[in-house]
Amino acid sequence: MAIYTITHSTRYTYETPVIESINEIRIFPYICKEQELLNQELNISFSPVLHTYFDYWKNKAATFSILPPHRELIVESHLTVRTTSPSLIQINFHSDFVQLADETQKNLLLTELSKIEKIKKQGLIKEIAENLLQESSSVADMVERCSSYIFRHFKYVQGITDIETTVDEILDHKGGVCQDFAHVMLQLLRTVHIPCRYVSGYICPNKSGMRGEGATHAWVEAYIPQFGWAGIDPTNNVWVTNYHVKLAIGRNFKDCSPVKGTFRGNCQQSLSVHVSIRYEDGKSFEQTNAVKRKDPYLVLEPVDNNPMGNQQQQQ
Repeated sequence: MAIYTITHSTRYTYETPVIESINEIRIFPYICKEQELLNQELNISFSPVLHTYFDYWKNKAATFSILPPHRELIVESHLTVRTTSPSLIQINFHSDFVQLADETQKNLLLTELSKIEKIKKQGLIKEIAENLLQESSSVADMVERCSSYIFRHFKYVQGITDIETTVDEILDHKGGVCQDFAHVMLQLLRTVHIPCRYVSGYICPNKSGMRGEGATHAWVEAYIPQFGWAGIDPTNNVWVTNYHVKLAIGRNFKDCSPVKGTFRGNCQQSLSVHVSIRYEDGKSFEQTNAVKRKDPYLVLEPVDNNPMGNQQQQQ
C-alpha cells in the first residue's frame, strides 16, 4: 500500500491563434479495487465546463470546448491516490488454455479482446508466439514469457517512435518506449487467443530504477482463468503491483489517450507533457517530454466557408 501525489500537465502551443477547440480527457484514476482516489483537482485553460461520463471500457472521461481564439491550451491534473495492491501478487499459474477457451467463448468482451490487429508482419509475430507457446505450461506462464521476450529483445529508446508508430514499425526498430512494448505484447498475446487490454497510467517506484519511472506509462492486462485480469509491464518485465496507478483501459492506445481533440486552425502545434510524482517520504520525481508526431498538420475534413480548416491534437 502506498500514497502518491501526482501532477500531470499537458501543454499545447500553436504558432497562430486557433478557435473551437473540442477535447476529450481520460486523466481520472480508473475505479477498481487496486487503488483509491483521495483527491483530484483539474485546472484547464479558460476554465471550461466539463461534461463527464463513463465510456465503453468503463473509463471515466470528460469533454470540454474552448471557442475563443487562443494560442495555448493547458490541461493540468493534481491527483492524490492510494494503491491498495500488495507488493507481491499471487498469480494463478495453473489455468490452462482449455479453460481459457471455454471462458472466452462464453464472454463477448473476452472474445473482442482476443482478436488480433491486422499488421504486415503478423507472420513474424506468429512465429515468436508459437515458439514461446511450446515452452509454456499455463496461460500465466505464456503471459510471463511474452513479457520476458519483449524485455530481452527490444531496447528502451526514447525518441525513435511517436504516438502513431505501428507495430510493424516497432518490429523494424526493435526498440521504443512503454507504449510500443505494450502494443507488441498485445499482438503476441492475441495471436495465441489470450484476451488482453492496453492500460495507461503512471509508474511510481521509489529508487527502484525501473524504466519509465515518474512519467506517464503503459502496460498490459491479460485475462487468466480463475484469477481475472492480471497486469504485466513488459517495459520492466514485472507483474503490476502497488507501484502502478491506472488511468484507463482499452484495446490499444487510441482508447486510452489522456488528452485528444480537434481545433480550427491552419498552423503547426507543439505538445509537451510534464509529470511530477511525490512519494510519502517527501521525495519527488519530475519529467518533461516533448511529444513527437509524424505530421503536425494532420488535417481532417475541411470546414465549409472556413479557410482555417480542422486539425487534430492528441497526447
